Amino acid sequence: MTKVRITLVKSLAKRSPQQRATVKALGLGKTNSTVEKELSPAVNGMIAKVKHLIKMDSLS
Repeated sequence: MTKVRITLVKSLAKRSPQQRATVKALGLGKTNSTVEKELSPAVNGMIAKVKHLIKMDSLS
């Protein structure tokens, strides 16, 4: 599986509860926090829901 680095680059202020829950489920908290995840269909779907709030980098 491919690993990705996900960074929260925009604030969660004035975001819907669903978007806040998705970001929390990804393991992100404050702005500029970063996590590394294995890319799976579930993680891929979460990334798609909040792609406007995050930055994603592929790891080799």
